[in-house]
Order: sequence, then structure tokens, then C-alpha cells
Amino acid sequence: MVSTVLASSLARRNIHYGWVVVAATFLTMLVTAGAMGAPGVLIKPLQDEFGWETSQISSALAIRLILFGFMGPFAAAFMNYFGVRKVIVFALALIGAGFIGSLFMTTLWQLLLLWGIVVGFGTGLTAMVLAATVSSRWFTKHRGLVVGMLSASSATGQLVFLPLMAELTVRYGWRSTVFFVCAMIMVAALAVLAFMRDRPADLNLPALGETDVTPPPAATSLGTALMTPITVLKEISKTSTFWILFATFFICGLSTNGLIQTHFVTLCGDFGIVPVAAASVLAVMGIFDFFGTIGSGWLSDRFDNRWLLFWYYGLRGLSLLYLPFSDFSFYGLSIFAVFYGLDWIATVPPTVKIAADRFGREKVGLVFGWVFAGHQLGAATAAYGAGLSRTELSSYLPAFFVAGAFCLLASILAITLKKSGVSHPAPAAAH
Repeated sequence: MVSTVLASSLARRNIHYGWVVVAATFLTMLVTAGAMGAPGVLIKPLQDEFGWETSQISSALAIRLILFGFMGPFAAAFMNYFGVRKVIVFALALIGAGFIGSLFMTTLWQLLLLWGIVVGFGTGLTAMVLAATVSSRWFTKHRGLVVGMLSASSATGQLVFLPLMAELTVRYGWRSTVFFVCAMIMVAALAVLAFMRDRPADLNLPALGETDVTPPPAATSLGTALMTPITVLKEISKTSTFWILFATFFICGLSTNGLIQTHFVTLCGDFGIVPVAAASVLAVMGIFDFFGTIGSGWLSDRFDNRWLLFWYYGLRGLSLLYLPFSDFSFYGLSIFAVFYGLDWIATVPPTVKIAADRFGREKVGLVFGWVFAGHQLGAATAAYGAGLSRTELSSYLPAFFVAGAFCLLASILAITLKKSGVSHPAPAAAH
């Protein structure tokens, strides 16, 4: 197999195969995040062609975001039962089917089915839980950095492809963007089939930072695997740590992909900025986010993660409160893009680190899956709420003021967490 030969070759150069797995995961999350971000440039074309209102289109995007989040805990269970590789390939096929089907849609219910349910399920299987699972299985050393890299790929993918997709949409229509997304999905699927492996033990390797090969856990039935997320939720819901992480991540989703990713291009259009230019601003955010999130991963290995979250949420809130006063000029939007971009999803590495420290490595995928469900509930709330605000009030701006205020609340909640190393009775028994 390609992976066995490559692992042996890298071992002779003292390079761990885990970095190859990270590269395949990075590409997967980059592409699926690009698929998640695509509808953000397609709202106006869909309105023009089908006559749908912003709130109607936003309802489909809200369904997608909810499923994207609530699939997380079960995605972790599926990865434990079927294997990471099989789950990713199935997810990519599902996303591709949803986008291909949308080429032929003519009514709103088809949009709700394809972009809401089908794409929501597919992207949910490759959400941030994938980053938590891969980093915890393959890395003990550099785990925070790996989470930062994979988180950056997800956030960057949501933004960096938007100028190209906006250009394709303007020149050749929205269906050309759908074809582009499907081509990216095919490339990612081929990379996963060639290089992805479920665990280091599959190649007789220890995790990076360890000396012994860790055997895979004993096999369980599918029914047991599917019940595990519910069992874990019952345990962690007894702790204040989980609810604080859930609440702050709800606000994280409320202030990022549910609001900016979904509505920023249309918001800029309200101020006379053409879609390609608005998408370029999002791409700048994606570039700064890439470095900001990787830097956050590095910092999360070295500093108190509670205070990192305090600063991240606080600065994000201030940037959102600033945006309505930027006059949407080139200079004003550039300032917003830099500061907001650095903080787009920098909250993920500290949140994953706190979850791993408090609940254990074996549970981190499931725990973070439930925390991430909170993120997507917040995103869905913002996706629909901002669309409703524009439909009813003819303005997106109230949604940005609300999101900024909630971010300031999240910064306060973050520092109420107990210091690292404090064990909670319910999850500790399962370490």
C-alpha cells in the first residue's frame, strides 16, 4: 500500500507519518469548508433566478448549520466504529451528491433538502470533530499546533475560495461554482483514499511524542457506538466546564460562519460593494485567520487557555461592534478584515485543549462534538436571524451589534472556568 511504503520512507528520514495524515485531513477540511462557504456568494443569484427571499434561503442554510453541528458527536462515534477513512469518503460523496442535485432544483423545498439536509449531514461528518480526532490519535507532542493547523484549514476554506467562486458566479452563473466545488471534492477524496489511515497502530507506529504503539480499543457493536455520544453527554452535562464551553462556542458560531460567512457578501452589496470585491475581503480574513489560528494552537500549548479565550472573544466582539461604523470603505474594511480575520476561529485550539485536559484524550472527540453542536446552533441562529433582520428591517446591522455584545459576554464566561487540572467527578471515572 502507498501509505506503508511512504511511512517506511519517512521513518528513515525521522519524519512521522502523522504529518501525512494531517496533510490529507487539512485538504479534506479545506475543501468541505469551501463547500460550506459557497452558498454565501450564491444568495443573490438564487434570489434573481427563483425569486426566493433572503429569509427563505437563510432557512436552508440554517438547517445545514444545525446538522453540521449536531452530526459532530455522532461523527466521532462513526469514526470510532467504521474508521476515519471510510467516514470521510462517504461524507465527501454525500456533499458532492447534494451539490450535483442542486443543479436541477426548481423549488424551495429542493433547496432545503439538498443544501440544508444532504450537505448538512455530509459536512457534519467532516467538521471540527475530525480535527480533534486526528490530533488526539496521532499526536501527543505538538497536539495544540496540529489542532490549530486543521482549524485554520477549515476556517480558511470557508473564506479563501470565495473570490474565485464569486468571479465564476458573475461570469458564468451560479452553477459554475457548483461544478468547481464538486471538482475540489473529487481531489480531496482521491487524497484520502491514497494516504489516510485510521490510527498509528495501522502502520505499527506510536503516536508522535510516545514510544509505545497503542492498540486500537476493543470493537463494539454499532448500537453501542451510536449510544456512546448520549452516554457521554449525560456525564459531561453534570459539569460547569461543559456548559461554559458550550455557551462560549454557541457565541463563537453566532459571530462567525453563521453571520459573516453567510451574509457578509450580501451585506456589502447593500453598501454598493460588488460580490467579487466583498468576497476578496473575506479571503483576506481567511489568510489572516490561517496564521492567527496556527498561532493560537502554538499559544495553547504554552499559556492558560482560559485567558486566551478571554482575549479572543473580547477582541472579536469589539471588531464586530466597529464594523457598522467603518463606512464600508476600503480602509475601514481592511482594518476589520485584519483584526477579525486573526480571530476568526482562533478559539478552537484553546477549547479543544480545555476539553482534552478536563475530560481525557479518548473522550475529546465526543466531548468536542457536543461543544461544537453549540457552535452550530449559534451559527444557525445568526444565519436565520440576520436574514430575517434584513427582510423585516431592511438592514443587517442590528445582527452585528447583537453578535458583538454576545462576544463580550463570552470573554467573561471564559475566565469563569476553573484552572486546568481540576477534575470533575462525572467524566473522571472514564479516563
